[in-house]
Parts: sequence; C-alpha cells; structure tokens
Amino acid sequence: MKPVCLTLGLLLLAACCCDAMPKGLQVFNTQTVNCCSEMSSGRIPLKFITNITKTSSACAQPAFIVHTLKRKMICYNQTSQWVLDIYNTLQ
Repeated sequence: MKPVCLTLGLLLLAACCCDAMPKGLQVFNTQTVNCCSEMSSGRIPLKFITNITKTSSACAQPAFIVHTLKRKMICYNQTSQWVLDIYNTLQ
C-alpha cells in the first residue's frame, strides 16, 4: 500500500508543479489580458513612445497599445497607419 500512496503522491506533486497548459485551456489562463474598450485618435510623437504591443487575440477589438514615457497605455485602432508604421519601426 505504501508504494501506491507514494507513487500517487509524487504524481500529484508533479501535476501541481507543472505549468504546462494545453492551447485550448489558455483562454482560461489567470494572467491579465490587456484589451481596449476605447480607441484614441490623437498622435503621439515618437520620442514619447517607449513600446507598442498588440492586444491579445482573446480581445474583442484588435488594437495597438502604445506605452508612453509617463507610463500611460493608450489604445489605437490597428488600421491607424501612423501607429502601424511606428510598430514596424520599433520591431
């Protein structure tokens, strides 16, 4: 009986410590997903932009998130040509 309990205990421990997740379950991941509900239309000079990221595919609206020097995150539509140009420049 002891070897069975030991084996089941080690298997349970390995399952708890493993962070692998099937692709189908990644939607239910507990990590924060940044999505945009409102889009901005004003331009930001390149010297004030620190990074640009795309929103997750789990978001309803595809968008770019522009990170500024003042640590603000501003959403822009992915069809905005100037944001797309800056995104391609920074990548």
